[in-house]
Amino acid sequence: MTSRIITYAEAIREAIGQAMESDPNVFMLGEDIGIYGGAFGVSGDLFHRFGPERIRDTPISELGIVGAAVGAALVGMKPIVEIQFSDFTAQAMDQIVNQAAKIHFMIGGQLSVPMVLRAPSGSGTGAAAQHSQSLEAWFAHIPGLKVVMPSNARDAKGLLLAAIADPNPVIVLEHKLLYKTSGEVPEEMYMTPIGVPDLVQDGTDLVIVATGVMVSRSIEAAHQLKERGISASIIDVRTLSPLDMTLINQVVSATGRVLLVQEAPKHVGYMAEIAARIAEGPNWKQLKAPIKRLCGLEIPIPYAPQLEQAAVPQVADIVKHATQLVKEN
Repeated sequence: MTSRIITYAEAIREAIGQAMESDPNVFMLGEDIGIYGGAFGVSGDLFHRFGPERIRDTPISELGIVGAAVGAALVGMKPIVEIQFSDFTAQAMDQIVNQAAKIHFMIGGQLSVPMVLRAPSGSGTGAAAQHSQSLEAWFAHIPGLKVVMPSNARDAKGLLLAAIADPNPVIVLEHKLLYKTSGEVPEEMYMTPIGVPDLVQDGTDLVIVATGVMVSRSIEAAHQLKERGISASIIDVRTLSPLDMTLINQVVSATGRVLLVQEAPKHVGYMAEIAARIAEGPNWKQLKAPIKRLCGLEIPIPYAPQLEQAAVPQVADIVKHATQLVKEN
């Protein structure tokens, strides 16, 4: 494959464009995705390339947007929904949870809902409490939904193309701070398998398991840990549902120490599921220390920049907790 450096946002746009070129049933709908180019500029020039029939600007009605997408999917189309902020999925939860996730099962598998729902998530942009949440645990809890969180440009394209090709509804959560980050991305169409975590870095002293923007922060933290004589493995979960624990269990067995990092609050957070599966899994006796979670605070995301930063794990926090985990155990 021919690779070059492009941004996370460009990788998503390229995936959508290639999918639309290869399949006339693929179309996109959402608020301000047309001439405006999307709230975060992701749809860009797609409106000019494919026109208003396939890049459909919608009214401000998340329930209506997702409902239209579910209906379109049921008659053979492949809609890609863009929700401006993941927080706004609260307005569409009936269609996401009670319709998209369940119809295939309720009618005996006679129809599928090949719908993709993309949503910017997370904090760091000064958008305050109603526009900065990390709601992945909501969706991962629902049978019938697949949930992915690409942490880099290559996976942003590969996971989105895999989601578009999947016959099931897939939620794609894109962290806002990642849109402008860059990485090596193949020009050709390719798919990153849904359900397979990625071993980003191999180490011997502990494994850091992370999602979304916390993956890049964990990579930066690992560089600092190396200067302290600590060797860290890093696993990018990538797919939250379905979750394949094979790789995680293998690295847990090899290192004996686990630090689970997420931006969302700790209480009933996604990393609690991974912690439970490690504890219930075949390699728990290999643990040299209790499983440790590093998560966001139990508060709505503040508006003030210094408080917003303090509300979620930063690189220094990962370094601190990883060092304690290794040195004290």
